[in-house]
Amino acid sequence: MKRPTIYLFVIAGILYLGSCKSKNETSSPENAPQTVVVTTEKVASSETKNEISVSGNIDGNTTVRLGFMVAGKINRISFKEGQTVAANALVASLDPTNYGIAKKLSDVQVNSTSEEFGRLKILHDAKSLNESDFSKITYALEQAKLQQQLQNKNLSDTKLYSPISGILLKKMAEVGEIVGVGSPLFVISDIKKVKVLAYIPESEIQFVKLGQIATVFVPAIEKTLEGKVIEVGSSADAASRTFTVKIEVNNPDLLLRPGMIAEAKIPTNHNVSKILLPTETICHDLNNQPYVFVADKASNKAFKRNVSIGKLIQNKIEITQGINAGDLVITAGQNKLTDGSIISIK
Repeated sequence: MKRPTIYLFVIAGILYLGSCKSKNETSSPENAPQTVVVTTEKVASSETKNEISVSGNIDGNTTVRLGFMVAGKINRISFKEGQTVAANALVASLDPTNYGIAKKLSDVQVNSTSEEFGRLKILHDAKSLNESDFSKITYALEQAKLQQQLQNKNLSDTKLYSPISGILLKKMAEVGEIVGVGSPLFVISDIKKVKVLAYIPESEIQFVKLGQIATVFVPAIEKTLEGKVIEVGSSADAASRTFTVKIEVNNPDLLLRPGMIAEAKIPTNHNVSKILLPTETICHDLNNQPYVFVADKASNKAFKRNVSIGKLIQNKIEITQGINAGDLVITAGQNKLTDGSIISIK
């Protein structure tokens, strides 16, 4: 008789435990939707002055590449890279021995032909020499003099002078090297003024005019300088669809050197309507795709919206695509959200 009693107690216990488990599962807060408290901002377009921001390279105001007009062996180089070169200063020279000998030979030929010409001229004036023979000596003397001029020039061309004052940027030869005619061996650049070569998109070139003042920041020297637009390209690059713009910057201390990177800002008189959001509003996914969360008041939910971002303007980021004026963007609490999260707007 005791066995049925025991069965009753076991069955009752199982029913009791099952009812507790069911109660716990039903009332578990883990399964209840979580409400995230957020702060929002209504998107509005702002009228701002259009400012063109571009990066570019610094180039010298005038840059020349020097080489010898004759071939030979370098016997002297007067400057090292980075040194200042004055206008008309001797930069380098070749061994002049061969050219000196050729010049002396031409001098001898001129003297010899001149003496022959003088002797035959006397005969010609006395009608004792025909015109044909006299013409031959005349042409021979002229040829000898031209050869003398050529050898004088060749000897002079063994010395290489700088046509401008500037900095020796590159030295592509050493003393003792044999060099050919016209090979560029030295690069000298006048950098009292420099030019920033920037590339402007075709959509913004209409706002760039000659004489516009630009702000130029050079990270290498951590300085911001004032420049002026001196050239605006007339045709676009076929590949990038950009126009070349040159901005002139004074460089009295010669701190700016060709090849440095510069960041230029060119303000324009053109107002544009832009959507600007606080930078902390923007999130990025694993693929570095920027996105924001937009609040939907009707459903009290937050929805993820991929966006395209533009320039940083007055500590706010420009949104070029993805949201519109009037949208309610979440500016705080977005780090706790997923697409479709339930929200409570603070």
